[in-house]
Amino acid sequence: MINAFACDNGQPHPLTETAAPDALRHAVWIDLQAADPTEVERVERETGLKLPTEADVSEIESSSRLASRGDVLYLSMPLLRQADDGPRSVSAGFVLSQDRLITVRFARSRTFDSYAVQLPTLSFPHDASAHIFVGLLEAIVDRQADALEQVRADLDTISHTIFAMGAGLEGGQKQEDATLRRTLGQLGHLGDLISHVRDTQVAAARIVPFVEARAAQWLPKELAPRLATLRQDIASVSDFDTHLNDKLQFLLDATLGFINIAQNNVMKVMAIASVVGIPPVLIAGIYGMNFKVPEYNWAWGYAWGWGLIILTTLIPLGAFRWRKWI
Repeated sequence: MINAFACDNGQPHPLTETAAPDALRHAVWIDLQAADPTEVERVERETGLKLPTEADVSEIESSSRLASRGDVLYLSMPLLRQADDGPRSVSAGFVLSQDRLITVRFARSRTFDSYAVQLPTLSFPHDASAHIFVGLLEAIVDRQADALEQVRADLDTISHTIFAMGAGLEGGQKQEDATLRRTLGQLGHLGDLISHVRDTQVAAARIVPFVEARAAQWLPKELAPRLATLRQDIASVSDFDTHLNDKLQFLLDATLGFINIAQNNVMKVMAIASVVGIPPVLIAGIYGMNFKVPEYNWAWGYAWGWGLIILTTLIPLGAFRWRKWI
């Protein structure tokens, strides 16, 4: 699918007649989403620019993600995409020249769609392609910041839940075990999300100085403050990402610690039960032997046996209670 925007007198507007001959020659932003080979060939023919493939934008080396051919910059970065089964990373490519921006993505992106809706309300003095590119980067960084803010809220909720439950943790209760298992799953999901955000931020941190250096001759001067602010935003989001990752690791360690406590409580109960049961079993075994013992002739021999069994059960329990083991 091809979405294109032209710019007349500094005012961007969508090109509704993208199927018309030579329509894309006047576009300042061409956005290809899961484009088929025919659409890619048409864009290359009308713009004279070579478009990257999915394999090209998925490379992780800096030399592959950041390249220049003459005055045209070829950039790529992973984008965060929320799928039904969790966060996913989808690579996106940018072809930036002085008069045109081409974006190549292979899945739907809420950030791109929202920015495309907002674009007609903006106005640019000149060189709209660079302004659109910087605005798109700002939208991507803002989207990552929003995702991290949601992660922080989720971590605060998990922290309150796990530590409130941990104060009275007994172990062996189905509700506690289910809560701990669910917490581990939530922490894993959030850790995956933080990892994807970090990948995007690292790529954005490399793109901004590369564009400033390689497009210095034709990059509009009024974009310099926005790029400086963008660098600061990327750095602050990266620091916040590191903070959240540390907090997530702390909560993960705490959750595993509570799981160990719960398991130890279960094992302690089993150990106490086995120790308490040894003397009564020993006494019952002695009086259950196929030998005649003197107590058989006593009038209170049966009561004597039961008394020994109960007494040897209560003595270890009292000792454990006195040592505050139970």
